[in-house]
Amino acid sequence: MWSGPRNLSTAMMYAFAARGDCAVWDEPFYAAYLRATGIDHPMRDEIIAANETDPDRIAARCAGEAPFGEPLFYQKHMTVHMIPGFDRSFMASCENVFLIRHPARVVASYARKREGPTLADIGFVQQAHLFDEVADRLGRPPLVIDSADIRDNPKAALSALCAALGLGFTEAMLHWPAGGHPSDGIWAAHWYGAVHRSTGFEDPEGPLPDLPPHYADLAERALPHYRRLAAHRIRT
Repeated sequence: MWSGPRNLSTAMMYAFAARGDCAVWDEPFYAAYLRATGIDHPMRDEIIAANETDPDRIAARCAGEAPFGEPLFYQKHMTVHMIPGFDRSFMASCENVFLIRHPARVVASYARKREGPTLADIGFVQQAHLFDEVADRLGRPPLVIDSADIRDNPKAALSALCAALGLGFTEAMLHWPAGGHPSDGIWAAHWYGAVHRSTGFEDPEGPLPDLPPHYADLAERALPHYRRLAAHRIRT
């Protein structure tokens, strides 16, 4: 699952973990990305110290068997982490799905956790590039699902996604225990407050947020990338 930040990605990981037949991995390349780029993120040093930072080893695990002998392996990837030079060959052994969210909502949510986001931080350009890579290899658009559709009707959206993946849907995907998941990355302490308080998907979102001019411009620059992928989203 390829997502930008602040995009329902953790809730989706919890939904698949709740199936009972699916191992999950939370942002495998995060520590490698931080070490390789030198970028300053909350908890940077702790993340690097606690996780694998060799991208080749991470890619090999992504292409390997699911942990704990589970039949399914859900990998929650951030598009911003897949920087040039990181091995992407594992993607050919996976079903790549692209989780999207309107950029105005992403920018508003991201800025509450880390001020001054840039276009590179919110992942829309990188997501479009990865989408094109997968589409070129497949000869067709890969699967796209919009977080707004999930929030509007979680059962319908997840049922449609599971059907597109050749999986059976289970009602267990709609609920999970409050307080997080054992597979959460160490960064959950900073980023996952809202989803840790949840026990399922939140209600539909209201109108788009009002943004100050510099953030509105950022959302506007991301909008064409969002719209291009949204044209291929799974209809529920």
